[in-house]
Amino acid sequence: MSERRAATGSAQTGPATAISATTDPAGPDPSNLVCPAPIPERARVLLGHGSGGQLSAALMRDVIGPALASAGATSGGPLNDAAVVEVAGRRLAFTTDSFVVSPLEFPGGDIGELAVNGTVNDLAMMGAQPLALSLAYVIEEGLPVEDLRRITESVARAADRAGVRIVTGDTKVVGRGAADGLFVNTAGIGLVAVGVEVGADRAAAGDAVILSGPIGLHGIAIMSVREGLDFEVEIVSDTQPLNGLAAAIVAVCPGVHVLRDPTRGGLASALNEIAAASGVGIELREETIPIPGAVRAACEMLGLDPLHVANEGKLVAIVPASSAEAVLAAMRAVPEGSGSVAIGTVVADHPAMVTMRTIVGSQRIVDMLVGEQLPRIC
Repeated sequence: MSERRAATGSAQTGPATAISATTDPAGPDPSNLVCPAPIPERARVLLGHGSGGQLSAALMRDVIGPALASAGATSGGPLNDAAVVEVAGRRLAFTTDSFVVSPLEFPGGDIGELAVNGTVNDLAMMGAQPLALSLAYVIEEGLPVEDLRRITESVARAADRAGVRIVTGDTKVVGRGAADGLFVNTAGIGLVAVGVEVGADRAAAGDAVILSGPIGLHGIAIMSVREGLDFEVEIVSDTQPLNGLAAAIVAVCPGVHVLRDPTRGGLASALNEIAAASGVGIELREETIPIPGAVRAACEMLGLDPLHVANEGKLVAIVPASSAEAVLAAMRAVPEGSGSVAIGTVVADHPAMVTMRTIVGSQRIVDMLVGEQLPRIC
């Protein structure tokens, strides 16, 4: 008689294990050995719920969305980077975000610059011209004042570069150990031009998928500092504002279907969200996806998939095939899009699924990130 026992870990911690105990001296009956699927934690929030992957989607779908449905939130609609609302005959994009990156300063940027760029980019991904931001700090007791000054000066520089104003804000202080130095919350508004309709649910079969440049830089930059990893070449975050790049796309292709910055969860998660929201398939070509050599080497060493690593200064544009060449030329003319490449096609086959044609000619499924590769990334 055998006893089966499954581990009660979360999906982010890897497959659960099964142990078979028996008093049979001949050993366990193979038919009783079980390798159950991971059982996700449902009673408590995990770090993986902030990954931007499957656990994040489940939290929104099963908990937050339904609870807010009576307040006007749509629990079943596409999750875009910002909402578009009509106010006095004008279409405004509105977004909010919180930043909890650790460490506060990293190669290529800091939490202040990241907060401005991230909020500006969320507005830009709706085809909006960002106008104004709010800035709120939750400061842990003991944070050096000079650190706060330096990060706030970085906020000002980033806002100036993006052409937006910081118009309101708030400051709170909490006890030691309650905020890990500094948390930043932002909100932003922007104007959406007449005729521009951008959304995760608008990709159509035949569309071209365009990526604005090399992926994986932000996530590996954070990891290198946090884990004390020393690579031969310094890897710096790609954090930057993308509103100028998005405006260049809209200028030559007002009918752009989707704009998305692949931040948490990486390129794979962003494309899976789009495929699911639009009810289409996406086919990628592996040889066209730009992955810096240092990022590829770091991922191989750490067992990571570069397609799951976070970015903070890249976007994916999904446009009608007839506009692809014009969009590519416009993107390459902007510094933030100088490395733009076409990486795939939207197809009617295998809806809600992303696949990749590998360099050896085989085809593999590109899954959405499940849990958390690296917590506290943005």
